[in-house]
Amino acid sequence: MEQDSIPSTRLSRIAALTGAGAKVGLNYLKHYGQRALGGGDVAGLHEQNASAVYDTFSRLKGGPLKLAQMLSIDQNLLPPAYAREFAQAQYSAPPLSYPLVARTFRREFGKSPTEIFDTFTQSAVQGASIGQVHRATLGGRSFAVKVQYPGVAESLQSDLRFIKPVALQIMGLSENQVAPYIAEVEQRLLEETDYALELARSIELSRLCAQLTNVRFPAYYSEYSSARILTSDWIDGLPLDRFADSDAPQASRDRIGQALWDFYEYQIHTLHLFHADPHPGNFLIRDDQLWVIDFGCTKKIEPDFHRRHFRFLDPSMLENRTLLEESLADLEVLRPSDSPELREKVITLCRESIAILGRPFRDGEFDFGDASFMREIYAIGEDSRQMSDLRKMEGARGSVHGIYTNRAYFGLYSLLARLRARVRTRMPG
Repeated sequence: MEQDSIPSTRLSRIAALTGAGAKVGLNYLKHYGQRALGGGDVAGLHEQNASAVYDTFSRLKGGPLKLAQMLSIDQNLLPPAYAREFAQAQYSAPPLSYPLVARTFRREFGKSPTEIFDTFTQSAVQGASIGQVHRATLGGRSFAVKVQYPGVAESLQSDLRFIKPVALQIMGLSENQVAPYIAEVEQRLLEETDYALELARSIELSRLCAQLTNVRFPAYYSEYSSARILTSDWIDGLPLDRFADSDAPQASRDRIGQALWDFYEYQIHTLHLFHADPHPGNFLIRDDQLWVIDFGCTKKIEPDFHRRHFRFLDPSMLENRTLLEESLADLEVLRPSDSPELREKVITLCRESIAILGRPFRDGEFDFGDASFMREIYAIGEDSRQMSDLRKMEGARGSVHGIYTNRAYFGLYSLLARLRARVRTRMPG
């Protein structure tokens, strides 16, 4: 069902977010009251809260809906009910009605969509968090036209201030643990609302990655793009998740998986600039080739961070306690003030994580169809989530640049597991 409006004033958006927080708080009060009487269902509590929060986020779009989309990628961050509810943000956000889209065109170009294109779908073909996509034609060519939701960029910072308490409550974290990371997420989200930047990054990364085998990109059109509208070739293809869930032969799965691995390996370890939003809606499969159709979220990392972060792929790290401790301290995961008990827990957890997450690199060729691999990743994430003393550690731990780097790898591993692909891997550098 289409939306005819989005709450766009600061007060209306604050009221909606405050209302969502109030619903969550009321549900908790009911739960604790029922528990005192011998009842109370934690799973039911999460279901109610997740539905209330997602309903508000989907109506507001922008930062709230993008946050839901980001959190849904990593199942370890959220209780299952939230992960299921927030997963809708990948594809099924309610689209805006055509009059609002036409209004954006007139503001950006001084013309309606049909004054620029021969045809333009009045209904969006896909509604997402920051904008929605329409299909247009001109002179026999088909285009994908992404139109940003009104007021998203202007309200983003205010939205995040009011989302933060709700998000911290969901994840069970304190503000002092995540303040630098919230700032990093805010910066990336602000960049996502700048379609002029996305246009430049799309053209740049498409050019730099053009030589990769079986990786393809649409062309982008600056004459039909602006700060709030982005136009590229329309690509007919199967979304990566639908391809993965199909009866595609193993050879095709391996070919697409290899293309996906090579795409990320080259960006992260050679370019130090990468596509940081690895959800299946950003990739299409056509003729056994991987098409990358959205560069809304990108991340640039400095060589020094790359060196410090990826030194953990060194196999000797698992056996050399001194080297492991030094490397964790270098990334500010360990602090001098940590108690011996806490220090030991952090080192043990990190060693286990390194052993699992670095396995594809060490093996040289890896079968992501082995379901036990992702189960191990989820299990260690759940273990860390259940360690109350780790969740109460003072201050933020680790470099903020690790947020999107880790997100890229978790998304990559998840996509390859869904593909059940066997890929050739190698150590970076």
